[in-house]
Amino acid sequence: MTHVSIIGSGNMGQAISSVVAKGGNTLELFDSTDKDKPVTGDVVILAVPYPAIDQVLADRADQLSGKVVVDITNPLNFETFDSLVVPADGSAAAELAEKLPDAKVLKAFNTTFAATVASGQVGEVPTTVLIAGDDADAKAQFAGIVSAGGLKAVDAGALKRARELEAVGFLQLSLAIGEKIAWAGGFGLV
Repeated sequence: MTHVSIIGSGNMGQAISSVVAKGGNTLELFDSTDKDKPVTGDVVILAVPYPAIDQVLADRADQLSGKVVVDITNPLNFETFDSLVVPADGSAAAELAEKLPDAKVLKAFNTTFAATVASGQVGEVPTTVLIAGDDADAKAQFAGIVSAGGLKAVDAGALKRARELEAVGFLQLSLAIGEKIAWAGGFGLV
């Protein structure tokens, strides 16, 4: 059993919380009013929009040291929704890893919608959580949490693969915003 802290109580935070609890892990969920509550989880999931990451780090960077930190963000241009705001050869997860050198940063959950996380299905296919990161033990630990909660976990490679995961996440969001797919749809692996 792993103790998981989820920072962000929106739709994704709630959906991920249900997966964590379903798998028999303990969890604490943080919202914007919990700034004085310390983060105690061994695994910390940042279930916040990309623009909120800097504030989370300003408030809690010291509390994330030595922990597995999972970035679920898609670094969209939130004004236009027409591009990513990180360099083409980088990713939000790589930026986070630079800012948290003593944490084990993973990229995951950014290619899923809250509805598919909550239901465990994308159409007829189990919801797949792609996980990228440079620490094999951290990825295995997190994959265990995801799998125990009823979702399919797939190791997507090193943290440098976060670039491609963020591109897929952006494509999926673009399709949903353009009403080409439903918010309960998305990509699945067979």
